[in-house]
Amino acid sequence: MAGIRTGEGILRRKPIERIDETEIVEGPRLERSLGLWQLTAIGVGGIIGAGIFTLAGTVANGTAGPAVLVSFLVAGIASAAAALSYAEFAGLIPKAGSAYTYGYAVLGELAGWFIGWDLLLEYTAIVAVVAIGISGYFGFLVGEMGADLPNWMLGAPGTGDGHKVDLFAVVLCLLIAYLLTLGMRNAARFETVVVVLKVLVVLLVIAVGVFHIDTANYNPFFPYGVGGAFTGAATVFFAVFGYDAMSTAAEESKDAQRHMPRAILYSLAISMVLYVAACLVLTGMQNHRDIDKESGFSTAFKSVGLGGLADVIAVGAIIGILTVMFTFMLGVTRVWFSMSRDGLLPAWFAKTHPTRHVPTRVTWIVGVASAAIAGFLPIGEAAELTNIGILLAFVVVCVAVIVLRYRQPDLPRTFRTPWMPVVPALGVVFSIWLITFLQWQTWARFAVWFALGLVVYFGYSYRRSALAGR
Repeated sequence: MAGIRTGEGILRRKPIERIDETEIVEGPRLERSLGLWQLTAIGVGGIIGAGIFTLAGTVANGTAGPAVLVSFLVAGIASAAAALSYAEFAGLIPKAGSAYTYGYAVLGELAGWFIGWDLLLEYTAIVAVVAIGISGYFGFLVGEMGADLPNWMLGAPGTGDGHKVDLFAVVLCLLIAYLLTLGMRNAARFETVVVVLKVLVVLLVIAVGVFHIDTANYNPFFPYGVGGAFTGAATVFFAVFGYDAMSTAAEESKDAQRHMPRAILYSLAISMVLYVAACLVLTGMQNHRDIDKESGFSTAFKSVGLGGLADVIAVGAIIGILTVMFTFMLGVTRVWFSMSRDGLLPAWFAKTHPTRHVPTRVTWIVGVASAAIAGFLPIGEAAELTNIGILLAFVVVCVAVIVLRYRQPDLPRTFRTPWMPVVPALGVVFSIWLITFLQWQTWARFAVWFALGLVVYFGYSYRRSALAGR
């Protein structure tokens, strides 16, 4: 078995052409049950959600103004360059783990470890951020119905008078964890139906809102300068990369080599068109200073006398953003599962349910962790946890696709990133550039998580790795 690994120590990697042999032969496996459109729905479900219903308003009010449209375009361009690289790997390595697995196979174990370690935190935080966003729309809807809920359950400490915990966000995190434990086939059906409903709500917002645009609201277009738009791009970036979390489900696809690349590109294209149109409507309906940071579209429609439609949007946002939570909780559990199966984390976490074939143990752990973040951190602080690791993952994937194209040009690729190496190089440049706009607190939290990762890797993973024993 020693011949199935390449390199030694922290640089050992799993040869792509024999990657199945590096896994535990009798170990846990995931059930292949997802088709092309179910994968695309998971991707769209991960991309469209908090970006439109929550972050668009948050960034417009105080960071970018009407130039939030530019923020999404810049983030989308950077994301597209990385998406093409992900698409090539998804067809080449149809295994769970996404960027973690790609980095492990091309750049070595230590690089793969840190990407996986980062994604555990980033994806969990994204689930929490989205839960907080849904909670904001829930509060708006309850208020419209005349209900008076106690302040202690309406937000994290410090977000309002008497707030103790965002109870609704906590419940949502646990609900999504429960849904994922029911089995991939049933969970994917739910996801597909809800994604269709969400897209219909977004189309309704655009179709009605366009008739209430006041072009005066676009002036000035850059009220906080061009730098504000780029800072906004770094903030909204996590709203345009749900396809990477979707790619962690490659091992559960019926025909991953053909379907995964298509699903990645389809989901990003559909989502960016809807993002651009929705931003134009939101900033055209209200002056950016008046846009509500938590329930932007609902309050915008209420401001033009469409209170009934505002309620419909609030309900649609609550239902639709659930799909983002679904996609990223799916992503973090599959990364964790893959790292545990590779021996980098205890094998106990890689155990799957005997009949549903899903990693229920890690799913409940992630559910509880995301619930804790959502319940006790304000949305701004939680959102700051989500970006740097994802951007670094994009850098790794884009570098890895270039390295592998030159190292093993004859591998059977079902999709090839175009204009090599320009496109992945642009992905690297854009990602590093966006990282420079993140706040110092984000870097500090990342440094602490990075240091903890070093301790875990050299204290446990380096010796327990499945490749170390072969």
